[in-house]
Formats: sequence, structure tokens, C-alpha cells
Amino acid sequence: MSEIPMDRRARFRAAINAFLQERLHAKLDKLADDDPKRDALIQQHRADTWLPDAARRVGQIQAVTHSLKPIHPDARGTNLYRRPSELVTHADIGSHVLGENFDADVVGNAAALDVYKFLKQAVDGRSLLDWMLAADADLHAVLSPDPALADAWFTAFTGLTRPRQEPEATHTLAKQVYWLTGDDPSDDGHFHLLAPLYASSLAHAVFKTLNEDRFGDAAKQAREAKRRNESHDTGVREYPDLAVQKLGGTKPQNISQLNSERGGNNYLLGSLPPPPWETSMQLLPARGQQSIFDVWSKNFDVWAPTEQLRSYLGGKPDRTMKTRDTRDELSDQIIDMMLAFAAAVQKHAPGWTAEDGCTLTIEAEQLWLDPYRCENDLAFRERWQQMEWPKRICERFGQWLNAEMMKRLKLGEDEAATQRHWSTELAHHPDWLFELDQLKDWLSEVEKNERRIGGAA
Repeated sequence: MSEIPMDRRARFRAAINAFLQERLHAKLDKLADDDPKRDALIQQHRADTWLPDAARRVGQIQAVTHSLKPIHPDARGTNLYRRPSELVTHADIGSHVLGENFDADVVGNAAALDVYKFLKQAVDGRSLLDWMLAADADLHAVLSPDPALADAWFTAFTGLTRPRQEPEATHTLAKQVYWLTGDDPSDDGHFHLLAPLYASSLAHAVFKTLNEDRFGDAAKQAREAKRRNESHDTGVREYPDLAVQKLGGTKPQNISQLNSERGGNNYLLGSLPPPPWETSMQLLPARGQQSIFDVWSKNFDVWAPTEQLRSYLGGKPDRTMKTRDTRDELSDQIIDMMLAFAAAVQKHAPGWTAEDGCTLTIEAEQLWLDPYRCENDLAFRERWQQMEWPKRICERFGQWLNAEMMKRLKLGEDEAATQRHWSTELAHHPDWLFELDQLKDWLSEVEKNERRIGGAA
């Protein structure tokens, strides 16, 4: 027999024994040295004892990627196990995007979950269950020297991924949707009846990603950098209007294993219509519009946070930290929308501000919104590099927002101070500072390349 298969079989054997020993020691540690139960436990965790018992108990659980109980805890229909690689690939987000990097869920009797933990043991980068599904000959030989017995265990363990009901069935407590597949909604024959399941593996991947973005070490460092008005490599990812759906109440294990690992928490992303600038949006100034603020305030959905801020300040709230935080949160929303608008405008062909017909006459706004003109327009580049325009943009933003506030408020002597506050808010905004740093770095690389080319010539 060749050396490689023997080494591989040894790795399978070592993984099985390590799992059994870990479980055994966890139970022995709870017993006194002279406890008579120790010998029975040791016997139970021998491979030739534990494996046949596990093959018997595996029928009490089922591996799934799409489960029914999150739809309704008392539903008794079919759950499905479908590897993401087996699903149809399309442009929309779905379980297919997980590829081979996914977590299968488990439903059924919690007392048999140790069997699934056993099947999840990894050898050479794949789980024992995956090797069994691939009918691996070496693992087959390790499980039992009796081929018939090994076959029976393979069948039992891989049955974890097969539906428990044949044929597949839904339940009266499950959701059902009539989906029009033909052209005539008055003809019942033109509909399919769909029974949606909960995409458990996808939901778990989303949960882990959002948790890392919200509570991971990199996210904490990025938020700390933002508070210090410093840039950070990863940036800060925010999920506005995020909701948490609790499944299973005080017993999340009753829903599924992955649900239990999440403490029953499942994230629901905000379901919002696309922002209007992604559809039919005029981005550049038209006739009679000399400032980009004329375009932005008319075309973008800025009225909501602007009106909210105006109403909040109009209520004359007490001068407390909570008031300042609320005010700054609303102004930050407005700034975020303005920077998103600016990023869209900057995607236009470089030099658009120099074209005939461009009505944008304020130079600071030209320098802000057409930065890539610097690559071929040296006079424009020189004015850009003087870096007087960012201060002017902040001032213009303060003037614009102050004017919006004064439509219903009388600021009186506070007008100048309030305008300075809005300007300072933008000047210190981390995304604004990050954008300036990015543009400076880009222009620096342009000039390096020019010097390199000039030297070569």
C-alpha cells in the first residue's frame, strides 16, 4: 500500500480520536476520580462504541441550508440542504453567492447535535461530512474494516443532508405565495404556488458580516479614527435602519443550531427605495444655475433631514448634550448626502467645467467637482493645489444650510455663529477629510509619473 493513503488515513483517524477524547475529557472533568461512572464514559467514547451509536442517532437531526421553522416554529414541512454551488447563479443576492464558504444549519433533536459536531471535524480543509458525500475511500476504510458496516454508516451520516419527508411537503402554518408565471392573472393555470423557506446559511453569513462591521476590532479602530478626524484603511460601515428579529424566544435552539449560535438574533436590513440620483437625475448645472447647491437642493432628497433639523431647532430644545448630538446627527446626514452627490458629479468627463455652456461660475466649486481636470490643465492644477477652495466650499455649505434654516427660523444674533458651526461641521467631517487626502494622493501620483516620463525622455 502506498505511503500517501496511509498518511491520509492516519489524519482521518486522528481527527476522529481527537473529537472523542475532547468530549470524554469534558465529561470526566466533572466527575471525581473514584466515580464509578468514569469507566462507563470511557467505554462509550471508544470509536467502535460511539460511531455505531452516532449512526443510529443521526436520523434525529437534519443538515439544512433552507429551513422552515423560522417561518413558523410549529410548521412541520420539508427542510432543504442545497450546497450554494448547486444553485442557479444570477445577478441578485442569494445563497448562491456563498460558494463553498458556507455554514450548514441543523434542525431536530438537540440531544443529537454532538453527531453533527463530529461530522464538522475538518481534515485537509474539508469536513468529514463533505468527505463522506464525496464517497472518500480512505475515510470509508477508517470508519470500519467491515466494508458493509462502513457503507451503512456512510449512508446514515450522509442522510443528514437528505429531506426527511418524501415527497417534499409544505405545511398549513408555512407561508405560501401564488407566483404569476404566465400572461393571464385571471387563469389559475398561469400561477405556481411557491412555499418559501428561510435561507439559514445566507442569514448566518449576513449576521457574521454585519457583526464584524459593527463590533469587530477593525471596526472599533475605524470609528475611533473617525472620532479623532483621522482616516482609516477600512473606513466605517454603517447600516441605517437595521432591525433585529428574535427567533425562538428563550429557546433559540428549538429553531436551529445556527439560530442558537446567534442567540436567536437575525438582522433585517432597511428596505428602502433606491435614492433618486440612481435613476433620472440631473447632476450638472443647467441654464441659470451658477452654483452646484442650486442643483443639489432641487434634485436630491435632502428635504427630509433638512426639514427635520429645521423643525427640531424650531422647537427651541434645551441647550444640552442630547440636543447638540441630535443636531449634529441630522447635519451629518445632510453632509453625507452632499458628499455622495459630489462623488457622482466627479465621475463626469474631466474638464467639463471648462466646456462652453457650463454655467458653474464659482471657481471653488469647479475645483471641488472637477478635480481630474488637474491632470491636463496645469493652470487649474496650480489653483487647486493652493488649497484655498476647501475652506470656501465649507463656507458656502454653511451659508446654504443657514439659509434653509432661516426659511422658518429667526436666528437673530446667532445667525453668524450658526453659519460658522455648519461650516466647521463639514470642515471636520472625516469623509470630507478622507476625500481631500485621496485627491491629494492621486495628484501626487500624477506628478510623479510626469517626472518619471520627463526624466526618461
